[in-house]
Amino acid sequence: MSFQIHVSGAVKEVVDATVAGLVADLVASGIFAQDATLWGPDAESEASKRLGWIDAVNISTPLIPEIYALRDKLRAAGVNHIVLGGMGGSSLAPEVIANSKGVELTILDTTDPGQVLAALGDRLATTAVVVSSKSGSTLETGSHRRIYEKSFRDAGIDPAERVVIVTDPGSPLDQSAREAGYAVFNADPNVGGRYSALTAFGLVPSGLAGVDLEELLIEAEAGLREVAVDDPKNPGLILGAAMASKGKLGIVTDGSPLVGFGDWAEQLIAESTGKLGKGVLPVVLDTEAPELSEALPDLQIARLVDDATELHVLPQGRHEGEILVSGSLGSQFVVWEFAVAVAGRLLGINPFDQPDVEAAKAAARALLDATPAPAEPAFTDAGIAVRATEGVLGDAHDVDGAIGALLAQLPADGYVAIQAYVDRVALPQLAGIRDLIAARAKRPVTFGWGPRFLHSTGQFHKGGPAVGVFLQITADASHDLQIPDRPFTFGQLIQAQAAGDGTVLAQHGRPVLTLNLSDPEADITTLFAAANDDE
Repeated sequence: MSFQIHVSGAVKEVVDATVAGLVADLVASGIFAQDATLWGPDAESEASKRLGWIDAVNISTPLIPEIYALRDKLRAAGVNHIVLGGMGGSSLAPEVIANSKGVELTILDTTDPGQVLAALGDRLATTAVVVSSKSGSTLETGSHRRIYEKSFRDAGIDPAERVVIVTDPGSPLDQSAREAGYAVFNADPNVGGRYSALTAFGLVPSGLAGVDLEELLIEAEAGLREVAVDDPKNPGLILGAAMASKGKLGIVTDGSPLVGFGDWAEQLIAESTGKLGKGVLPVVLDTEAPELSEALPDLQIARLVDDATELHVLPQGRHEGEILVSGSLGSQFVVWEFAVAVAGRLLGINPFDQPDVEAAKAAARALLDATPAPAEPAFTDAGIAVRATEGVLGDAHDVDGAIGALLAQLPADGYVAIQAYVDRVALPQLAGIRDLIAARAKRPVTFGWGPRFLHSTGQFHKGGPAVGVFLQITADASHDLQIPDRPFTFGQLIQAQAAGDGTVLAQHGRPVLTLNLSDPEADITTLFAAANDDE
């Protein structure tokens, strides 16, 4: 099924006028021709080496036989379980590919020791691990590689038979992996991480796990044909114009067979547009989210459905004023990537850089080097230690009051970002706090698992409009795990990442409330009760 889009209501008027200008300026054909001047002179240097995603289908097709050959070799050796160690686009694209295609792929995009231990304890004897890092120096994936190498050796397994590397050519990881005798796949260096779904970063782990890669690339090729033309019906132009029409975009999966697509689109949009005090805030919502009943004027809804054609359902089911989109996974990847590039032009920003991502990483590294003792909490309520940036807590003395004090900092056009640095496999129910806070705040609320969001929405938090307030949720680890050949543990690393990001947010003037759970499973009940209390 090709990509389909339906726009109605007030947003249609804005889209129609905007798309007419984009067509007149030959933006679609310009992007397809990889014209780096489309985003202004300041962006030209970066854009000139980040438009390779347009050619991803052609460049990636020759990789398929190599991926399948390795898959067959691993299966012949008894490997039936693939783990992916990757962050940001390196994990989110394979996650949505595998889930949408019904294939098992274990995603390890965390430094939480409990989640790492659970992955290590799951079928290690029949596991192969894919370590993906564009730069080749990502701290999290380097830690994943080290712990799997040790675990394989301790089990009497040669890591060279079980570790697969995906990285840019010439990266530090590329060199060290080849020296170690690992299977190495190089990705196109002219594609940014968040645009890499159809490169080796998306294809190698999902292909090894069993996805039909030819089908995915055929779907993408169909999407490319639709976005290449300067035409008012171009879905990439329409979606990009609609995306840029308001400051926030709610993404709802409602009948679409794509599983987790909103999470992938979230990092693409946030990291691409959130800079220079501008941006489109993506908000991933379920069909019962409070934001859908609030009619928030600055929140445009994009609904992923099974078929967006006008005649598919009754008029009253058209969700007036929303963007309805449908299509195959490959075509969705292409059209959304194209649309974000279009939105970047409309917003007057460079959609291909990420100027604020490194700050939190540097802060975390500094904390690890110094190993300071954690700051004393302002107070502890029922096992939850409460800390906050200056001026946030006021006279609050319990978790309910602390959350209320944070929300009191929320401007009329603001948003709440919940950042959960916990084991998302063991505590998936924690994501339920999002709807509770949204109902209480009556504003858009995002939810991100830490530290993976640092490689995606973290850019928007620091570089986007200064209207966010931030709720960090951290947890004491019941079991910690030493990172081989490093002077710190996974538990120390994830705490440093949370503290480092909190420090950088505070330096940008963002209000931050940090709630640390001493007994996560028990303390969630207290946390939910406090979040639900809007009196």
